[in-house]
Amino acid sequence: MNIDSIKNGIVIDHITAGKGMELYKLLDLGDLDCAVALIANATSQKMGRKDIIKIATEFHVNMDILGYVDPGVTVAIIRDGEIVEKKKLHLPQRLTNVIRCRNPRCISTTEQELPHVFNLSDEKSRTYRCMYCETKAK
Repeated sequence: MNIDSIKNGIVIDHITAGKGMELYKLLDLGDLDCAVALIANATSQKMGRKDIIKIATEFHVNMDILGYVDPGVTVAIIRDGEIVEKKKLHLPQRLTNVIRCRNPRCISTTEQELPHVFNLSDEKSRTYRCMYCETKAK
C-alpha cells in the first residue's frame, strides 16, 4: 500500500493499533474538506503495529483529546513537505469538555453552560476526577 506524503498538514503518528478510528471520530475529521488518511495496523519496529492519521491541511488539533485517548502519540506539523514541529504528547493535567461527568447531581450536569472540567488525580491508573464533585471519570 502506498500513501503519498503531504505537502502541508498534520501527521498523527504512533497511535496504538485500533485507536485511530476513535481519534478520527473524536476530532471530527470526517467534517474536514480535505484529504484525510487513516492507516490502520501499519507495521512498526517500535510498537509492532500502529495507526497513523494524515491530514492534508493546517488544522487545530485538540491535543487534550489526543493525550487522553492515547498519550504516546506524536504530532508532526508539515509545511512545504518538511516537518517544522514535532510534539510528543502525555496525559493532560486538565481536560475541559472532553469527557462528561456521570454524576446526575453534579452542577456541571444541571447547569448547561458550565464546562465539564476534569483533573488528573492519578497518572499511573490514568484516573480523572470532576473538578466540581470529585466523581471519577470512566
